Amino acid sequence: MNRLANIVLVLHALVALFIVGGLLAIWTGAWLKRAWVRNRVFRLAHLAATGVVAALAVLGIPCPLTVLEDWLRTGHSGPQGFIQRWVSYWLYYDLPGWVFTTAYAAFLLLVAVSWFRVPPRS
Repeated sequence: MNRLANIVLVLHALVALFIVGGLLAIWTGAWLKRAWVRNRVFRLAHLAATGVVAALAVLGIPCPLTVLEDWLRTGHSGPQGFIQRWVSYWLYYDLPGWVFTTAYAAFLLLVAVSWFRVPPRS
């Protein structure tokens, strides 16, 4: 089960990278006049992923990936592996929940602004 938990953790990190890196890529690509940043499928996937994270935070629902990882780790003790330790370090912080809710909602607002400032192709 610990191996599955590590897979979920890496998947979680990749989703976070897609959400944060996607916005940076959209603005950088627009500045460099790259056509791929206007790809509708990419943009809809990015908007949907960001929207789901923000909605879960606003509704107070824990992230399903976090819940799944915790469930897979239940009953397993021992030292953390390399991937688990470093990916966890970058994904989880000890701050009040409202800080993350505000950050996720603000990030969704930035993504929405990007949708209009750098619109996808029809």
